[in-house]
Amino acid sequence: MLAMQLDGPGKRLHPVVRPLPLPGRGEVRVKVHACGVCRTDLHVADGDIHGLLPIVPGHEVIGVVDALGPGVTDVEPGARVGVPWLGHACGTCPYCDSGRENLCDAPLFTGFTRDGGYATHVIADARFCFPIPEGFDDLHAAPLLCAGLIGYRALRLAGDAPVLGFYGFGAAAHILAQVALWQGRTVYAFTRDGDAKAQAFARDIGCQWAGPSGAAPPQALDAAIIFASAGELVPTALRAVRKGGRVVCAGIHMSDIPAFPYADLWEERQILSVANLTRRDGVEFLPLAARAGVRTHVEAMPLMKANEALDRLRRGDVSGALVLVP
Repeated sequence: MLAMQLDGPGKRLHPVVRPLPLPGRGEVRVKVHACGVCRTDLHVADGDIHGLLPIVPGHEVIGVVDALGPGVTDVEPGARVGVPWLGHACGTCPYCDSGRENLCDAPLFTGFTRDGGYATHVIADARFCFPIPEGFDDLHAAPLLCAGLIGYRALRLAGDAPVLGFYGFGAAAHILAQVALWQGRTVYAFTRDGDAKAQAFARDIGCQWAGPSGAAPPQALDAAIIFASAGELVPTALRAVRKGGRVVCAGIHMSDIPAFPYADLWEERQILSVANLTRRDGVEFLPLAARAGVRTHVEAMPLMKANEALDRLRRGDVSGALVLVP
């Protein structure tokens, strides 16, 4: 098998050839057809978050099961599956026992603490592989596995808010905006100052307004979801939500949140963070995305150009999502 490996923070990924791995008990081997490029991959590569090294990044994996490990009975060879960020949970800690496996005390994360999908093959826990609805081809399904799933968890935490603001309009926001609009909500998009391309992209999808992150929305928000990794957006979003409103931070990594007046938080406004995902999120979201007619906007790139893809994401030179193809 061929994989793009990261040896250390800030280093370039490089190709490695390995023997084809065999799945262990409860595992499957997946022949990778596509793997989305997520901002979390960038945080792994840049050393913003620290996990196993060397590592093969990638956790928006779409492929076909081509080998079963001992004890696997609920996945068939040839099944098309998605492998998400949460790659394993212990099942016995207090968090798993209470239905919060996203907070598991002994998890494994695909492309972070176990090798991921920037490769031709990947080993995965069979329990954490999701069937992919037939309405999505491999390329367009890939971003659903993280940008979609963790975005969906953020949307759930935002509650029934009829007026939503999305700060940072990239892979996750362009998916969740379509779901929110299908649900009948009003969506406003906030982008970097001067990013006319992203603002036009948001309006094309159906957002009722798009503008710079520092601008006041046309009306107070019931909830805001921050997809960008900029901590300074938290006080900005707090000032944009109405009394009792929520600000949901959807990224695994964010720069420090600056001090802000207590008055911005008062009147029962809330700040929440989203941590990982559960299998329930996948079981709910993927069929929902198909019913809502979600169309991901993707650009395919060869696996060997993984460094170029990460560079483009780092520069903000992406509309929608990049997807690597072996």
